[in-house]
Amino acid sequence: MSFGPPPAGFGSPVSPAWTAPTEVERALFEAKSREDWAAYFDVLARNRVYFEIRRDKADATPSGTYAVFGHDPRVTGSRIWPVYTDGMLPAPEPHRVFDWNRLSWFAKVWEPSDPPMIVVNPGSPCEAFLPSAPPYSASWAAHSDRVSGFSYGPKLRTLQVGGPLNGPVAHGLACGALLFVRDGYPWNAMGYHGRGYPGERKTLRAWWGVTDPVEWSNQQRGLLALDGANPVWEFVLSLRRTIAREFGGFVDTAYWRDAAAKVLRHRAAGETVITPDGVTKSDPRPAAETETRIKGVQHLIGRITRYEARFRADGILDENRYVTSVDAWDLGRASGMARWGLGARYCGLKEAESAVVEAGRGAARSHRSWQDFSAGYILGRCLHFDDEEFGEWYTDALDAHRILMSEPGSPWLNIPFR
Repeated sequence: MSFGPPPAGFGSPVSPAWTAPTEVERALFEAKSREDWAAYFDVLARNRVYFEIRRDKADATPSGTYAVFGHDPRVTGSRIWPVYTDGMLPAPEPHRVFDWNRLSWFAKVWEPSDPPMIVVNPGSPCEAFLPSAPPYSASWAAHSDRVSGFSYGPKLRTLQVGGPLNGPVAHGLACGALLFVRDGYPWNAMGYHGRGYPGERKTLRAWWGVTDPVEWSNQQRGLLALDGANPVWEFVLSLRRTIAREFGGFVDTAYWRDAAAKVLRHRAAGETVITPDGVTKSDPRPAAETETRIKGVQHLIGRITRYEARFRADGILDENRYVTSVDAWDLGRASGMARWGLGARYCGLKEAESAVVEAGRGAARSHRSWQDFSAGYILGRCLHFDDEEFGEWYTDALDAHRILMSEPGSPWLNIPFR
C-alpha cells in the first residue's frame, strides 16, 4: 500500500536533536523526519499502543473500555484521543491508569461522537496526528493486519530516558531482567505500566491470587524473605556447597546422594533444638516416612544434575560449574512483583522502588555473579514448572539469558553484580 502526502495537521514539526526514550520512539522520529508515514504506521503496528482509561470504571467492569479523551487547541473542536508508546508513558499515579491495544483496534472502536484525531505521543518530537474517521483511519489501521511480527518475545529493551541505568535501583531492576526481556518490556522501567492496568490486575489474580494491596504486600514480603521456593531445593544445594568446601570443589553425585540420606536419617532420629524454654530433643520420625523423604530428595538431586548438564550444554553454566543456590528464583520474581504491584496500583512508586533495591541486595548476598544468579533463577523456574520437558518454561528463559549475557547494552554486562 502506498501513501500520499499526509493531511494538514498530520504531524507537528520535527525537532533537530532529541534523545528518544527507546528504539520505538526513535524509529517513529526517524520515519516522521523522512515523512515516511507508511514506516511510521509500521512501527506503531508492531508495538503496544497505550491510552488512558477511567480507573473507577475499569474497577467496576474490568472487561470494558473506558478511554479518557483530551483537548488540543491545534485540532478543530480541540478534542483528541491521546495515545502513547511505552517509552512515552507518564510515571504511574494512583488515579491515572492506562490500557493498551493494537493500532487497528482504535479504528474499529471509533464512533462519530469520538474525537476527530488520535494523537500519538502528544507534545513529543515523534508526535503525529491520525485522523480518526474513514477514509484515513482505514489506511493507517490496515498496517496492523498487513504487518507481521507483533511480538514481545525475548528482546532487550532499555529506557535511555526515564529509567535508571546504574546504581542500586538499576541493579535491583536487572535482577528481574530475565522476566522483562522475555516479554520484551524495558528492563529498567521503574515506572511500570506493562500489560496495562486491567492486564496487570488480571495477571496477578490468575497467577498469584493477589487481588488487593494487602495480598500483594504479603507476596512481596514472602519473596524477599526467600519463602517462595521449595525449601528442599535449597537444602540439597546447601549440602553440596558444604561438600564442595570439604573436597576442594568437586562433588560426586553418588556421594551427594549418600550424604543427603545420612543427614535425613540423622535428623529423623531426633534433633536437639534450643528453645526459649531450654534445650529439647525432637521426637524421632517413623522409618518409613524417612525413607520416603530420602527417596524424594535423591530423585531431586538427579533432576538437578540433569538440568545442570543441559545448562552446561546450552551455555548457562560453564564447564565443571554447578548451581549454588535457587534464591535467585525468589529474588528475580521479587523484582518483578514490585513492578507488577505498581502496574496494578497495589503499591506506590516509592514502595516498589524500595522492594526492587532490597531484591538486588539479597541477590548480591546469595550469588556471586550475574551468570550464577541466572543459573539459580532458571533452575528454580524449571524445578517449579518444567518437569524435565525442556519446553517453553526452559527455552524462554534460555533465550533471555543469552540476550542478557551477550548484547552490548545488557545491564548484566554494564552493572557490577556486587
